[in-house]
Amino acid sequence: MDTVKNNTAHSQSTTSAKLGWKKADTLWVLGLFGTAVGAGTLFLPINAGVGGLIPLLVMTVLALPMTYFAHRGMTRFVLSSSNPGADITEVVEEHFGAGMGKVITLLYFFAIYPILLVYSVALTNTVESFMINQLSMVPPARWILALALIIGLMAVVRLGEELIVKAMSILVFPFVAVLLALALYLVPEWNGEIFNHVMPAEGGMTSVFMAVWLILPVMVFSFNHSPVISSFAVAMQKEHGENAEPQARRVLQRAHIMMVVTVMFFVFSCVLSLSPANLAEAKAQNVSILTYLSNHFNTPMIAYAAPIVAIIAITKSFLGHYIGASEGLNGLVLKVARGRGKEVGPKALNAFTATFMLVTTWIVATINPSILGMIESLGGPIIAMLLFIMPMYAIKKVPAMRKYSGAISNVFIVIIGLISISAIFYSLAQ
Repeated sequence: MDTVKNNTAHSQSTTSAKLGWKKADTLWVLGLFGTAVGAGTLFLPINAGVGGLIPLLVMTVLALPMTYFAHRGMTRFVLSSSNPGADITEVVEEHFGAGMGKVITLLYFFAIYPILLVYSVALTNTVESFMINQLSMVPPARWILALALIIGLMAVVRLGEELIVKAMSILVFPFVAVLLALALYLVPEWNGEIFNHVMPAEGGMTSVFMAVWLILPVMVFSFNHSPVISSFAVAMQKEHGENAEPQARRVLQRAHIMMVVTVMFFVFSCVLSLSPANLAEAKAQNVSILTYLSNHFNTPMIAYAAPIVAIIAITKSFLGHYIGASEGLNGLVLKVARGRGKEVGPKALNAFTATFMLVTTWIVATINPSILGMIESLGGPIIAMLLFIMPMYAIKKVPAMRKYSGAISNVFIVIIGLISISAIFYSLAQ
């Protein structure tokens, strides 16, 4: 896809041949996959199939290139720093100055932190529902249940970033197994209803374009794993030194192929077992596809498997997003402190961040606000700006990034990013 590919193919293949493959690379493949394939995936089939067959096919074609090129761009941006080991907030400040560094750090934090709050609410709701409906148990008071769940997650967090990546890697196996088992379980329920809705009954091509337009932000949200890209790039730098960028590409390629194949099989299985009218009903009910399937087919297997899959997905997503949210908050605190001529020690900084995350996620999970729509409309455009637009802007402005200019993939990512931002603002206006 890149216009520069032919000129660099030989050198890249030669470099790749020398790179080898380490256990840490495999862990990162699974960790990236585990962060991306999470709670957002459970809403993707609804948005993908509600507009008929054409938007679903368009999404299938776009999924891999938009996910890979966008995350590759952010990885390259982090690796472009002259200071090895610098995280994304430090790289932004190095390239764009202290003022823009503060703005980007703030945006980076607000792109991730609200999603963390959503996952704390979603996990509490899912576990509470599972205890009531499947286990026939009386759950403890909500504030106690929420606190126990958040403390459990924070206990994993306190054991360190490396363990978080390993935990996500381990959780990948049961999650993928159950997700694929559900997709296979639905095969006998497949019908040809979606093929009767190649074009929408009303609106024609206008409705098709509108469906494709509005599905992009959902794809950005569902396939996003930018919160761990900064840590991933730094880890690649430590492990592979000068070969960090080509090795990172190899890891990203394998992670994204796994991700797209798994998610799209799940999406197609869900869509083929329902009709566009069913999916529209699920969208109106504002529930995940698993919740709708358990009610629609009324089968014990789905009734028990759905909440288990949801709990695993939300747990993985919480852990992955915590890495990025804590990194963003640390960056904000350091910049505020330095602006006042003060320094904050690592121990005090980490203690403050952990306490802030624990208290705020617990309070929000206890209050149980209806904030999913607000989070998607706030987090979506910021994710698109940071993940799609900022690295492409850096290619034009940062000398260390200019070697990546001249690629068609850059134009592709800018277009997808702008469409995603505009589509979410359109949703806000409705």
